[in-house]
Amino acid sequence: MSSAVAPAQQAPRPRRKPAWGGTVMRLTLSVIKADVGSVGGHTKPSSHMMAAVDVEVGKAIATGLLIDGFVCHTGDDIAIIMTHTRGEGSSEVHQFAWKTFLAATSVAKTSGLYGAGQDLLADAPSGNIRGAGPGVAELSFEHLSGRRPAESFMVFAADKCGPGAYNLPLYLAFADPMYCAGLMLPPMIKGFRFHVIDMDCTAGDSVIELDAPADNYHIAALLRDNERFGIDRIVSQTYGEVAAAVSAQRLHAIAGKYTGKDDPVAIIRNQGIFPAPEEIVSPFAKAHFVGGDARGSHVMPLMPVPLNTPVTGMYCLPIVSCAGFSIDKEGRFSESYTDFFDNPAWDEVRRRAQSKAIEMRSQGWSGAAMLPYSELEYGGFRDTVSALLKRFRLREERKPEAAE
Repeated sequence: MSSAVAPAQQAPRPRRKPAWGGTVMRLTLSVIKADVGSVGGHTKPSSHMMAAVDVEVGKAIATGLLIDGFVCHTGDDIAIIMTHTRGEGSSEVHQFAWKTFLAATSVAKTSGLYGAGQDLLADAPSGNIRGAGPGVAELSFEHLSGRRPAESFMVFAADKCGPGAYNLPLYLAFADPMYCAGLMLPPMIKGFRFHVIDMDCTAGDSVIELDAPADNYHIAALLRDNERFGIDRIVSQTYGEVAAAVSAQRLHAIAGKYTGKDDPVAIIRNQGIFPAPEEIVSPFAKAHFVGGDARGSHVMPLMPVPLNTPVTGMYCLPIVSCAGFSIDKEGRFSESYTDFFDNPAWDEVRRRAQSKAIEMRSQGWSGAAMLPYSELEYGGFRDTVSALLKRFRLREERKPEAAE
């Protein structure tokens, strides 16, 4: 059973063989994640919420909407990881996810949980739900083609941070041979094309395509600004295959007010013509600083954690999980998954992240410890300063004193 929900909470999932012919099919991976309620504050979804989502996923598999699905959470965000043949942006798949999150929201409201339905910003979106609140990452490919006899991929899910949190680690994994020695091998030596999105643009998806390594400095010049520019997609220049997709959407630009951090997801294909898992996760050992944390307004290190980790530590530290999957010939997940950050090797990184966090938060509200006012996610901060700005007055020029 492809779920991280405890067995006692799972509903049986009937399997249905996907309707496709031949040895190759056009398979879509979709990851849709949302915060729709949590226990005791912004910590984790309840077991009843997780069970409700898992039941809906089981129904979608039974009816043939999905080939397979996996449910997990990172902090207070529930992620639904799906395989299907409906293509990216499928209204059927997106509406299924929306209605599933509504079902979890109903459970949260009944239980009196915090932030019930928080990420569902539209009343009833029709079709594609990108821009309606939940984080959405999707990519499609020809499954089990000659180039990829075995398909493996990873899903990163972060909480208490924005979409730009993946900028540095993905740049290092796909553009820096110091982290990914595989970039020097023939399948990858031509590099990757980075699709970078301007997340401040509200008129639509404003994207630039830049090639690594030729445009490395230009890519870095944009990705240094995690709050405005984010990686939307990465594509192999050798094969034209999509390697990565990121949910580069900002909720405060959508809603016009603070509704929680954007808490991004990313799908990363690995091995063969793409970086290996160890080359993809290695940059996360930096526990690099990102915008987020308590009230979405601080600069704090991103800490790698196992799946289903609640946010209960000091400072509401930004966290990221990583699950790995293989897909069989029918498009189903293998019997188990790999939890990449659930390993003693990451304990030292977590200790370092906590040390960095304590040092940064010891600076409190001053300077680089908090985001600039233009990026503070709680509108109240800006309201406070705006009110004070109205009280500023130009000082009258003092006349020189007469000489005695």
